Amino acid sequence: MKKLSIVTAAAAFALIAGAGAVEAQYASPKEGAAKAKAESMAKMDIVETAAAAGSFNTLVTAIKAAGLVDALKGEGPFTVFAPTDEAFAKLPKGTLEALLKDKEELAKILTYHVVSGRVMAKDVAKLSEAKTLQGGMIWIDTSKGVKVNDATVVKTDIMTSNGVIHVIDTVLLPK
Repeated sequence: MKKLSIVTAAAAFALIAGAGAVEAQYASPKEGAAKAKAESMAKMDIVETAAAAGSFNTLVTAIKAAGLVDALKGEGPFTVFAPTDEAFAKLPKGTLEALLKDKEELAKILTYHVVSGRVMAKDVAKLSEAKTLQGGMIWIDTSKGVKVNDATVVKTDIMTSNGVIHVIDTVLLPK
C-alpha cells in the first residue's frame, strides 16, 4: 500500500510538472517576451529602464542635461511619473530647447515628476496629492482613470531596481 502511494504521488507530480511545461511551451511568444522584458527592467534602475524602453529618449536627455543621472540611479526608492517623448513634443515650440539650456529650471521640472518611495498604482489610487522631490505638490484624481495634475497616467507599475515608473502623457509643470 505504501509503495502504491509513493508511485501515485510520483505520477501526480510528474503530471503536474508536465502540465506546467506544456503551458510554458505553448505560452504566446508575445506574452513570454513581455514577461522577460519586465523581469529584465526590474533589474535596471530608473534611468536604465527609461533608456531601454525607447519611448523616454527626451526624458533621458533632460535627466542628463539637468545633472540628475546619479540621483535617479541612487538607492531610492523613487516613484517617477515619466512623460513620454510625445508628451515633451506637446510643449510649446522652443520650450524644451530653452529648458535644456537652463539646468536649474530643468532640474526643478524633472524633480517635480518624482515622489519619494515606491508608490504602486494601487497606492496612487488612494491618494489625492503627493509631495514631490522638487518640494511642490502634485494632485491626483482617480474619478475617471488616473490623472496627475493635467496628465493622464497611461501605463503603471514599471518596476525598476530603485523604484517604479508610471507613464504619463503630459509634462508636469510646477505652479
